[in-house]
Amino acid sequence: MAYATANGIRLHYEDHGTGRPLVFLHGWGTSGRVWDAQAADLMTDHRVLTLDWRGCGRSDRPATGYTIADVTRDVLAFIDVLALDQPVLIGSSIAGAFTIEAALAAPEKVGAIVPVDAGVHHFSQGMREQMDKLLANLRADRAGTLADFVPHWYRPGASAAMIDWTVRQLLDSTFLIDRLITDQAGYDPRGRLGQVRVPTHFLHGELDTEVPLRIPQECASLIPGARLTVVEGAGHMSQQDQAERFNRALRAALG
Repeated sequence: MAYATANGIRLHYEDHGTGRPLVFLHGWGTSGRVWDAQAADLMTDHRVLTLDWRGCGRSDRPATGYTIADVTRDVLAFIDVLALDQPVLIGSSIAGAFTIEAALAAPEKVGAIVPVDAGVHHFSQGMREQMDKLLANLRADRAGTLADFVPHWYRPGASAAMIDWTVRQLLDSTFLIDRLITDQAGYDPRGRLGQVRVPTHFLHGELDTEVPLRIPQECASLIPGARLTVVEGAGHMSQQDQAERFNRALRAALG
């Protein structure tokens, strides 16, 4: 079990293998464990680091700092603390925004980014009422709301045990992460995407109903040289939904 202190916050991470460093960032409220299938595959020829960001997994749960900008600063500080040489940042859902912001803020520290099923500007497009309703439901009945919400992250027919495991991770995280929902509702980086200067490859589940495919398509069109690969038969958690297909697509993107 490894910890790194970044910006005064103790962050838990796992570190496996040797070679080109890959930093995997989980989505809202889960943990680095959502990348287990990728770590097992890629650690054979890469250095794989799976990070629990603040408030989640086994990392610290400070009272403040739950914005996209704050978590991005933690990620960049984590890179510095471990002296990682231009790692590839791979971020699921809202962590796709962390990878983009890190590339914009410190391109010299980032080798490439892979936003996965990336939650970027879709919440800013007329969805504020839905976000407010979600937040109210979480306050009223967190367990019940998550039990209804999380299954939509997966393809039809996905393992019930995998969905239950995801719900447990969310329940184990601090409720303070809900502030990220509010922050994401106003997040729209499109006017700055043309300034991204690191290699960028979006991976996106074909069946993702949480983030429409048009979102990464638009983002990729705005980033010089960016590419997009659609993971067939996968939902919003494509790295778990179709792990083997996802791993093949990720390896191709890394190549």
